[in-house]
Amino acid sequence: MNSKCIIVCLVMLSIGFHAKAQENFDPDKKFFEAREMALNGQREEAIELALKIVEKYPGYSDVWILLGRIHSWEGKNDSASVYFERAIEESPDYEDAYIGYLDNLFWAEQYDNAEKVLDRAYKQFGEGASSQLKYRKSRLYYYREDYKEAIDIAESLYENEAKIEGLLSYIQRLKRLTIKSAVGFTFDHDSFEGQISPWQTYSLYARTQAGFMGNVIGRVTHSHRFDGYGTQYELDAYPSLGENSYAYLNVGVSNASFFPNYRFGTSIYWSLPKAFEFDIGYRHLNFSETTHIITGSVGKYTGNWWLNLRANHVPSSAGGSISGNFQARYYFKGAEDYFMFQFSTGVSPDEEDRDLQSQLLDSYRGRVGYQQLWSPKWLAYAFVGYSYDEITPDNYRPNLNISVGTEFRF
Repeated sequence: MNSKCIIVCLVMLSIGFHAKAQENFDPDKKFFEAREMALNGQREEAIELALKIVEKYPGYSDVWILLGRIHSWEGKNDSASVYFERAIEESPDYEDAYIGYLDNLFWAEQYDNAEKVLDRAYKQFGEGASSQLKYRKSRLYYYREDYKEAIDIAESLYENEAKIEGLLSYIQRLKRLTIKSAVGFTFDHDSFEGQISPWQTYSLYARTQAGFMGNVIGRVTHSHRFDGYGTQYELDAYPSLGENSYAYLNVGVSNASFFPNYRFGTSIYWSLPKAFEFDIGYRHLNFSETTHIITGSVGKYTGNWWLNLRANHVPSSAGGSISGNFQARYYFKGAEDYFMFQFSTGVSPDEEDRDLQSQLLDSYRGRVGYQQLWSPKWLAYAFVGYSYDEITPDNYRPNLNISVGTEFRF
């Protein structure tokens, strides 16, 4: 009888120890498991595990933040706000909770609530606020269309080398929205080896904001080529299509044989996650015959660099042709100051200093240059390029191009 009691007691103790072992777990290990589940799309499982963690460790703010982010990703913004509030309640001096909360309210377009949370954060951290929190302050100004305040903060962050993904792309977007009006002048000189006389091309343009059409640019280009003169008139527009997208429209006419009789172009640009950009478009050039061109590019902002690869396809019954252009910019203290280099094959429909009418068999071009905003109102640039164009299998046309320009903003 005594032995039976001893056995029963041992079994009960074993069950108790097992239950206790189940209750006690490493919360950090479980948190990382839950986060991995959430990132892999197992959000229901992640929520279940996260709730188990905070049931035993209610002061674990990172778990409350994770619960808030998961619900925000699911579009359950009000529920997410509850979790972010709990995270701030547990750790009012933990900035990640405010940042997650602000992201959630931005996605929900609850800008008044976002302003209240931002005020709470700045009361807590003051001048010690991190670059991530300051970036959210800029975003709030952006969403409320106060672009001047937004870009002042963003450019200050860039000058102080803040490590914020997509900051350059964001500043470029703000630039399109803050520059109200400008006038500019460009000059291109092309010299050739052989019997072709040099070309000179002058361009005068004016730019302004025009409501839903965004930046609208009127341009007059006058050129001396092949011992003749000609002028092209163009109009560009960049209408906004939402927070992360905009369009490009171009129309032009000319009385010169070396410019299209008329031209039309359009593209749609998207800003993508991880600081990528993508566009796809169409160009229509009418000379004695019409040329249709499909164009597209992918770009990436990484650190101080912007990298872009563009391809152009001219369809035809023979299969068509493809040209390509790779361009890189290295930005210095601001989003207008950069060194650029590019390499291209074929001729791009957007390079007006090139011979768009000749059927070039092979063309290669290298180009380097520098642009700088000298003052809040004056910008200037200078580029030099060399191209090697195959006119016929036995006829090549080397070309040295020098391009300078300036712009006054007001």
